[in-house]
Order: sequence, then C-alpha cells, then structure tokens
Amino acid sequence: MPAPPALRLAYVPGATPAKWARTWAERRPGVPLELRPVAAAEAADALRAGAVDLALLRLPARTSGLAVIPLYEETTVAVAPKDHVVTAADELTAADLADEPVLVPLDDALHWADPPGTPIEHRPETTEDAVELVATGLGLLVVPQSLARLYHRKDLTYRPITDAPPSPVALAFREGDRRADVEEFIGIVRGRREGSSRGAADPAPKRTAREKTLAKQAARAAAGKKAAPPKPGRRTGGGPRRGRR
Repeated sequence: MPAPPALRLAYVPGATPAKWARTWAERRPGVPLELRPVAAAEAADALRAGAVDLALLRLPARTSGLAVIPLYEETTVAVAPKDHVVTAADELTAADLADEPVLVPLDDALHWADPPGTPIEHRPETTEDAVELVATGLGLLVVPQSLARLYHRKDLTYRPITDAPPSPVALAFREGDRRADVEEFIGIVRGRREGSSRGAADPAPKRTAREKTLAKQAARAAAGKKAAPPKPGRRTGGGPRRGRR
C-alpha cells in the first residue's frame, strides 16, 4: 500500500513552524509534514503553483487566489554595530534614525511606505547580505525582530523602533482547498483540540441541578415510569432556601 502523500509547508525566513510541526507529528504520525524554506518573495507564488500546500508568509504579499489567516505581528527593530550611537537607548523612534544611512535589501520584508533615515543607493540582494554590510559600518538595517535574531552576529545588536509598523505573519493556502490534511493543519495553528472540526459549534452550556432533575423525570415518563414527586421539604433546584416568614 503506497504511503500517504506528505503535507508540504513553505515558510519564509524568520518564521518558526517548529511547534506546529511537533503537534502535527503527534496527531498525524502517518502523514509526514515537509518543511520547505522559501524566499519571502517566492512563498505566495509557490503556493499558487501547487509546489506547496500551505505557506507561512509575511504581509503585505500578493495573495490573489489564496486564503489568508493572520497569525501574529512582529516588532520592527534597527540593526546596528554594538558601538553605534543609537544603541545607547533601549528603544528608538523613527526620528532617532533620521540622519542615519539605512540599507534596504531587495527582499525587504517591511515595505515601509516612509522609512526612516537616508536610504543607501546600493541595495543588497538579501537581508542576510545587508546584515554583513551593517557589520562593516556602511549603514543600519530595519527589519522584523525575528530576522535580526536569525542573522545575529556577535558584533551587532538591535533596538525596537516604537513607532514603526509591525510585520504581520500569516498562514496561507489556496482558496477552496478543503482537504482533510489542510484543514487539520489550520486547526493546529488556530489552537483547536484534536477531534474538533472547523467551524464546529461551541459546547453546550452546563445544565443546572433543576434542569437535570426535570430531564430525568422526562426520561422516566418516556419509559413508562411515573416520576416520583419531590420529597417534602426538598428543593429540586440548586439555589439557597428561603427562610419562613
């Protein structure tokens, strides 16, 4: 009997699917989950082309033909040499970078409409390349925090930019794809428990003690048994007794 096809999940640099992969392995041990790293600019196209089944990608992205589930937002930070003047503060604002040269790689993940600082004319191919140039003192780099951690160097550090736009991360899949494996992974990412279905109704509220008693009496009556009347002085409800006047 042929093995079931793997579920293929693409993820962009900085995205971390490990915890969902562990949950998948526990719930669906017979179906392998293939984790495929992709460049940020290629994630949506790989999904539309059918090369993968789902993708963890950054927004904004061209998502025509895809269904998108926003997951979380990352803090935006400035990467700088450890001895740079901006590292004297624990937090920065865009104004703090106004006079600084800033590198903008071709795979820029933020797409900030009005980025701070003075953009350097040379645009490195990747964020990783830009980090190497920051280490030479050429300029600063503004990126989502996970990318600063991913390309960490001992001679560099980073500071959060408090008024910068965040970097949203989302799970995407092809519109209309309702395969069981895809639905199961969506459920894992959304935190649904095993066995629950997408769009399942909320659990019924707990019944009161009186409702339980009435239900038992109705069940006995349906079975042809006469329901026993409540004993004198006993209440069927769970509320407190009222004192006699």
